Amino acid sequence: MLATLLASAALAAAPFPQTIPLPVAFEPEGIATGKRTTFYAGSRADGSVYSGDLRTGTGAVLVPAQEGRGAYGLKARGGKLYVAGGPTGFAYVYDARSGANVDAVDFDGGFVNDVTVTRRAAYFTDSLKPLIYVYDRRTGDTSTLPISGDLVYEAQFNANGIVATRSGKRLIIVQSNTGELFRANPRTGVTRQIAAPDVTTGDGLLLRRDRLYVVRNRLNKVDVLRLRDGLRRATLRATLTDPDFDIPTTIARYRKRLYVVNARFGQESPTTTYDVVQVG
Repeated sequence: MLATLLASAALAAAPFPQTIPLPVAFEPEGIATGKRTTFYAGSRADGSVYSGDLRTGTGAVLVPAQEGRGAYGLKARGGKLYVAGGPTGFAYVYDARSGANVDAVDFDGGFVNDVTVTRRAAYFTDSLKPLIYVYDRRTGDTSTLPISGDLVYEAQFNANGIVATRSGKRLIIVQSNTGELFRANPRTGVTRQIAAPDVTTGDGLLLRRDRLYVVRNRLNKVDVLRLRDGLRRATLRATLTDPDFDIPTTIARYRKRLYVVNARFGQESPTTTYDVVQVG
């Protein structure tokens, strides 16, 4: 009994690793945190999802590779994983414990890039089509919201990262190619621009109270903005960098710790290594 208690105390006191390796040639893009110290990372190469432990740095593939699938942005909630399928045009739902397939939805999307989850629904962005895809978490029913208002699509990648406010009454979207932020009505798709600093190459988003974290992938940094006036404007509070950043794409939180995943775009090969980085 004493030995068990000592081992448990030692584990509790062990520092969280600064970097956590992912499988070689995994090609990650999305990261999410789950129960306790569990994290998930998705592979854009084959749709597999890796599940690991932030404290120990160990893990294994939870969702195996499946032909024709990809995994980009992902979120964990209520025992499920909600995964954006990128160029497949699909969204996928998996059991967060077993990795079993729960649902696969063909949105006929151009590039289903990221997802946020509220109490009632999962909302997916499409970087090539001005649409928000909605997945009802209770029924599995789906709908599509045309994006209207201030967010106007241009060439290249448009709507990318997405987060919901705690109430679920507003969504925040970053437009990567223009560096602009928008608030969106999750019932209508109407958008209004947030007066904010330029966040060109903005990718994954994380919202914590009035702090919005914007991952700027190829610039290897995370901008921290403070939202003001009912999401009407935002000011830059800090910029987070780290020597371990290598094109980070998305961000997740465990308590006070922040984590990004390095996508290393343009460096893909059978021997390329990837990792998750604790910020700071």
